[in-house]
Amino acid sequence: MGIQSTLSKPFAAFIQKQQDRWTSRPVAEQEKVFSNLIKGAKNTLYGKEHNFDLINTYEDFKKNVPIGDYEDLKPYIEKVKAGQKDVLWKGKPVYFAKTSGTTSGTKYIPITKESIPNHINSARNALLNYIHETGNSRFLNGNLIFLSGSPVLESINGIHTGRLSGIVNHHVPSYLRSNQEPSYATNCIEDWEEKLEKIIDETIHKNMSLISGIPPWVQMYFDRIQERTGKKIKEVFPDFSVFVYGGVNFEPYREKLYDSIGKKIDSIETYPASEGFIAYQDTQTEEGLLMMLNSGIFFEFIPAEEYYNENPRRMRIDEVETGVNYAVIINSNAGLWGYSIGDTVKFVSTKPYRVLVTGRIKHFISAFGEHVIGEEVENAMKQTQDKFPEVKLIEYTVAPQVTPEEGLPLHEWYVEFDHLPPDLASFEKELNLQLQKLNSYYDDLISGKILRTLKIIPLRRNAFIDYMKSIGKLGGQNKVPRLANDRKIADELKNYTL
Repeated sequence: MGIQSTLSKPFAAFIQKQQDRWTSRPVAEQEKVFSNLIKGAKNTLYGKEHNFDLINTYEDFKKNVPIGDYEDLKPYIEKVKAGQKDVLWKGKPVYFAKTSGTTSGTKYIPITKESIPNHINSARNALLNYIHETGNSRFLNGNLIFLSGSPVLESINGIHTGRLSGIVNHHVPSYLRSNQEPSYATNCIEDWEEKLEKIIDETIHKNMSLISGIPPWVQMYFDRIQERTGKKIKEVFPDFSVFVYGGVNFEPYREKLYDSIGKKIDSIETYPASEGFIAYQDTQTEEGLLMMLNSGIFFEFIPAEEYYNENPRRMRIDEVETGVNYAVIINSNAGLWGYSIGDTVKFVSTKPYRVLVTGRIKHFISAFGEHVIGEEVENAMKQTQDKFPEVKLIEYTVAPQVTPEEGLPLHEWYVEFDHLPPDLASFEKELNLQLQKLNSYYDDLISGKILRTLKIIPLRRNAFIDYMKSIGKLGGQNKVPRLANDRKIADELKNYTL
């Protein structure tokens, strides 16, 4: 057994004890974070303008700090970009995580000296939790690959700027550097397809034991390896035993990934965002991801159905209930205040607090008042696939069709299948039935003949890859929205039908 593997076990036990300590007192931990945040930002421009010196309780906070998104904080971030200090957090950020927004264009999310541990330690602790629970630390002796964005950083008035995954790459612990793949030079390649081919060149003969990345891009890596070798991944990488992923729901990709690998392996789900590392899978035996309640973020939650109300309820962690969809709001030592990250979660446990990521607050279909959300779309597809086990798919997205050439309006599902259903009409019928079961409004619209049953539009092979390439978003951390209330994506995908 290698030294990394050997030393990881006592360290994992130490981290587990720390975690047990703070998860046993979650409300107190959040109160401690809250107090430190108010104290840390009291003398900033934002703190002065929002009366932080008068904030003693959460009720005080809600009266003084509004809920908003990037556009609301953008005037402050522009001052930080211009070189001003003590704007949202004391001093200046160490980094800007550069990310593309749907309405804001490029976003620059501050990462401060105080917030870096949230990103780095949370990712580390996800692995250590796994080691402590399973006893499997052998993967640390093999080669580890992190499919990520370029680590090349720009500078804005002395603030290093780049993709979050590229920034995090600069903080990989030294004891993992020796067996990290790909090389720095290859990681810096911007063109995804060129980069992927170089990654394969560098890794195909290595002893890969851990692979990390967003599932669709890992699948693309596997597909290209299989094209070169004609072998299952388990034959190419016999010691591959741990898959780490985040960013999307794994379920739509699970079956095809495991089929490519040739066996089931352990997986660890993480929930990182440019704005902060929100949660990670802390156990292989329970559902949900453990919320990071002691890591520099004070969380608030708004019931998703109230999000667009004039005065929605704002809740602390001790006020949430299981089974309810909430929009996630963060306040952090990166200088984000009342910040809606755009995600929705559902708590599956409050002892400890574990969540499932259920979608995006702006990603829904409600052209007719049905308010279908990502979780419902994904569950409908999963339950349909369970009844048609021979059907395998690669990717899909859903959009409303309000003005079809004939007949009633409907939902159109653009699906790239790996194996087409032998009876597409039966598959469509079952998918529609599952969605009716999951969404009563959709059921009413179908039953009341306001909508007709959904239609699947099969796409040719590599349709989504070619679409993402056409809009300059192939690879890295980019992903296709599962559904949209407009037809921007759907109309483009018409060019890729079978």
